[in-house]
Amino acid sequence: MKVLLRATCPHHTFNAAVKDGTAGPKLNKILESLKPEAVYFTEFCGKRTAVVIVDLPDASKIPALAEPWFLTFEADVEIRPLMTPEDLQKAGLDAIGKK
Repeated sequence: MKVLLRATCPHHTFNAAVKDGTAGPKLNKILESLKPEAVYFTEFCGKRTAVVIVDLPDASKIPALAEPWFLTFEADVEIRPLMTPEDLQKAGLDAIGKK
C-alpha cells in the first residue's frame, strides 16, 4: 500500500543541524533507508516539512518510516494511506452509496 508521510521539523532541531552541517547527511541517511517513490520539501504551518511517498508492504513497517524522523529531527510525523484511481474504482463506491 502506498502511503504519504509528512514529517514537520521543529526549528530548533533542524536549525542546529543546518548550522553544524549535518542536515544534508542526516536527510540523505533517512531517505536512503526509506527508498521513497517521491520526496518533496516544503513549508507547512511555517515549519520545514518533508512529504514522502513510500510503498508500505505492511503495517509493521510504520515504525521504520516514522522513527528516523522522530529520533533525528524530533519531527511531527503523519502517515496517510493513498489510493490510485484504480484502487478507488475497486472500492465499490456505487454500492456503498446505495446502502
